[in-house]
Amino acid sequence: MIHQKRRQELLSRLSKGAVVIVSTNSEQKRNSDVCYPFRPDSNFWYLTGFEEPDAIAVFSEKNYSVFLRPKDETKEIWNGLRLGVDLAPKKLLADQAFDIDKFFEKIHSLINNKSVIYFDAPGNGGWKDNSSTNIHNHKINSIYESVLHPLNPHISEMRLIKDKNEVKNMQKAANLAADAHLKAMKLSQPGLFEYHITAGFDSNFRKRNSEHAYPPIVASGENACILHYTENSKELKDGDLILIDAGCEINGYASDITRTFPINGKFTDAQKEIYEIVLDAQRAAIASIKPGASSNLPHEVASEIITKGLIKLEIMKTPNDLSKFYMHNTGHWLGLDVHDVGSKLVENKFREFISGMVTTVEPGIYIRKDDRIDSKYWGIGIRIEDDVLVTESGNHVLSEKAIKDIDAIEHFMSEA
Repeated sequence: MIHQKRRQELLSRLSKGAVVIVSTNSEQKRNSDVCYPFRPDSNFWYLTGFEEPDAIAVFSEKNYSVFLRPKDETKEIWNGLRLGVDLAPKKLLADQAFDIDKFFEKIHSLINNKSVIYFDAPGNGGWKDNSSTNIHNHKINSIYESVLHPLNPHISEMRLIKDKNEVKNMQKAANLAADAHLKAMKLSQPGLFEYHITAGFDSNFRKRNSEHAYPPIVASGENACILHYTENSKELKDGDLILIDAGCEINGYASDITRTFPINGKFTDAQKEIYEIVLDAQRAAIASIKPGASSNLPHEVASEIITKGLIKLEIMKTPNDLSKFYMHNTGHWLGLDVHDVGSKLVENKFREFISGMVTTVEPGIYIRKDDRIDSKYWGIGIRIEDDVLVTESGNHVLSEKAIKDIDAIEHFMSEA
């Protein structure tokens, strides 16, 4: 029923006579005859709840039709069961269902010359190597004297505000990821390799019927200064920090957590200095989040604290140097996609926070080798990231179970 309500809400936001066409992606080849594990297009999943590849949904106020792969005994023996055309109406609460190969034959009966069509090309190939190409080649808009409108901006506005069930899924994902981060703190020690820590996340997620929301970053030592480091192959060295950016996906909803801690369980004085700046920046940024506040305020707050801290340590000379040590934003929307939909700008102004939004808060400092900087800071890369729900009265940190205070980390890692 939730997907049906979403379709109805979407139609209420669109022009009279709207017809929505939304498609999911095809399986993506990894190499030879091996495909990556399939994950449906987020918009399609959001509106239909259907998880098979090669499918299109067409709906209006009068009709909901689904086009999908037909049953195929041989392919099902090799690759698993398909829902099929006959069972689809009951399972998906659709008025009718058709073979995906009949889309261009049947679409004429679902659109008339008064229809306003809303459609976006899927970002990852689409139905049979890009349904958008096929749809545009058939010139649906000219055939029906209609105007083709972008769909994504309207769905993005809906997806930006999470309902109770979505928040519940995101809290589960945050709890599981936080637990995995704590176990990584216990596991880490000099002599292991980054891939040993990665394997711990693999195990923790799979044991709970979850999976990675994105390729995990397990970056020790100077690797932490590479923002999207994913090789995860270096040996863990005594005295180094390890930065872990890892989150899981539950029922389609992502968590995104980063923790940085000493491999041997004890921060050096230099590491503490940088870590405290990042932690202070993150705490202040989180505290700034509440309904009505600018969505850019957390970044402004974090940037100011990091700037003052690095100037005090004589790592930075002027505020203009900030981008050398902190080169990314302080947060992004989180939901069905780890970098979820929704513009930060509305009419060229930063939008305000509204209850139900979920954002990450992830300030960081990354210090590469530089003869102008005291060598004790070289190779220190620290990021602290939490998932934050905007509530009616302020905010709630979904990932709060993952400890981040220096004393708490050192004590936790020292316990047998």
